[in-house]
Amino acid sequence: MVTTQRSIEFPSILKKYTSKKIPFHLGQVLGNALRYIILVALAFSFILPMYWMVTSALKTDAQVYNIPPVWIPNPAHWENFWVGWNLYDYNRYLVNTVFRYAIPVMFATTLSSAFVAYGFSRIQWRGREAFFAILLATMMIPSQVTIVPIFIIFRQLGWINSYRPLVVPAFFGSAWNIFLMRQFFKSIPRELSEAALIDGASELTVLFRIILPLAKPVLTVVALFAFMNAWNDYFGPLIYIGRREQFPIALAIHQLRISYEDPAMSAGLYPYLMAISTIVTLPIFGVFFLAQRTFIEQISLTGLKG
Repeated sequence: MVTTQRSIEFPSILKKYTSKKIPFHLGQVLGNALRYIILVALAFSFILPMYWMVTSALKTDAQVYNIPPVWIPNPAHWENFWVGWNLYDYNRYLVNTVFRYAIPVMFATTLSSAFVAYGFSRIQWRGREAFFAILLATMMIPSQVTIVPIFIIFRQLGWINSYRPLVVPAFFGSAWNIFLMRQFFKSIPRELSEAALIDGASELTVLFRIILPLAKPVLTVVALFAFMNAWNDYFGPLIYIGRREQFPIALAIHQLRISYEDPAMSAGLYPYLMAISTIVTLPIFGVFFLAQRTFIEQISLTGLKG
């Protein structure tokens, strides 16, 4: 009788424990391992050029061309940063970049894009969606297609060899930034602006007193994008600026690279070229790491709403 009871209970107990899912899944572990291997390989491929640039800035010219490569400079020549920065008038180039180009473009792009985005998101007018679609379609036009006619226009205006061809177009907005702001403005409750309009406020009052204070995240993102694009811009200044004293820092680095390619002047310049490139790159890395969460969250938000 006891044997019969055990024979009846054993299969039920076995079924109870075997019906549970085992938490260890070999396929899932292998998939995660493969994913991390790919991510590490990609991260290494992105970090390696940056590491080579920084370490080359700390080497002598002979160590740069040493085979096998010198991965860790010993001793590290930190004076290359000071010497390289003083090879040319990089203080002037930095002032040109920040105060004559990047900051004006940042304010102009942010303000003009906010005006246009407000009109596309908060004001009802005939053909609004059609014009917004046309605005987005302009992003598909390559800049190389329009550069020649735009250059002819600026030359006839007498704006060549100045920063006006680079700064003035920023006062007419940017399609991508207008899209970001429009999506964010549409997420703000309409009741706030309607209440202000009922109380007698104008559209400009609503924009500056209600919408923009609530839109600080997207304003920050647009301003940082505009500043970074101007800071890194090489193509625009190359076309419109020909005087050396007006160069932004991107063109100044190009001039040092040209000197490096000249055999008569290239002796020992490569570490200085890498040192200047490191100095110019560090602010962009700093801005990205400090604001990457804002970038990602804001782009995700504006891409999902509206």
